[in-house]
Amino acid sequence: MNDYPPGSTKDREKLAEMPIEELLDFLFLQVRNLWRVDGLYFLGIEEKFGTQAATEIDSQVWQIMAKIEAKSLRRMFKVNENADVPTIMNCLKKSSWALDQPFKVIEVNDQRAILRVERCRTQEARLNKDLEEFPCKQVRFGYLKNFAKTLNSSVEVNCLVCPPDEHPSDLWCKWEFVLP
Repeated sequence: MNDYPPGSTKDREKLAEMPIEELLDFLFLQVRNLWRVDGLYFLGIEEKFGTQAATEIDSQVWQIMAKIEAKSLRRMFKVNENADVPTIMNCLKKSSWALDQPFKVIEVNDQRAILRVERCRTQEARLNKDLEEFPCKQVRFGYLKNFAKTLNSSVEVNCLVCPPDEHPSDLWCKWEFVLP
């Protein structure tokens, strides 16, 4: 898949004229808009076909998205094959998934990283709509595993907790990334 320069020259010039704070706010707005579309599609599929079907479709989409995003970030930031754990986590921090997760905590050393999501906008939005927790483990695991393995096929990704697992009120999910 080829990456094409984003937008026309005029579009890039308009964005370049924006003050940096406004440009960053605009960038995050666009990331949130992509998540809104994802959520609306999910809710529509869930309403028509049920949570299991929606989750299976969502999982397939995010597994593919993980590979596309990791490859794009690899090219953009000139990441070598077989990236180490800190590099994988640095790329993950720049992914559309992580950019929209402001309540994440990442602890990294050379061989291992722990990613915790202490608050989750998706889950909170569902609960505010009187919907059940989204059993997102299948979706997140597929995304995180494919993202990391695209950057280094040796990395292991382990789910320590994620819905539908029971979790403490101050933690939605926790993931481990390890290079054996």
